[in-house]
Amino acid sequence: MFQLDLKSRTSIYEQVVDNIKELILAGVLSAEEKLPSVRELSKTLTVNPNTIQKAYRELEYQGFIYTVAGLGTFVSKAVDKEVDVRRVGEVTEELRRGIRELGFLGLTQEQISMLLKDLLEERGDLR
Repeated sequence: MFQLDLKSRTSIYEQVVDNIKELILAGVLSAEEKLPSVRELSKTLTVNPNTIQKAYRELEYQGFIYTVAGLGTFVSKAVDKEVDVRRVGEVTEELRRGIRELGFLGLTQEQISMLLKDLLEERGDLR
């Protein structure tokens, strides 16, 4: 269910966040479904429990999950438009900073555009 790429340049915590978000958005994890405890998931993935706790905190902040003391962590009922709009704004700002940084590194607008196109094709999002 959860997969990590230990050779990736992406941190383990970010991989956990991305993995859980993908499972939720794909419908693999349903609303109100209980997630593994921090301890269970850290054992399964053989990572530090603090890493899983950090990922769960981030997912909770983004509105994908919620925690009930003594009961566990659950998928939110609605990964609603409000959450999506806020997150789109955050990601757009990150993208804006990244594009600006690529410009500082000397890439032209055309080179940046081709890079973005290549990244989209990698994901299969561009048809």
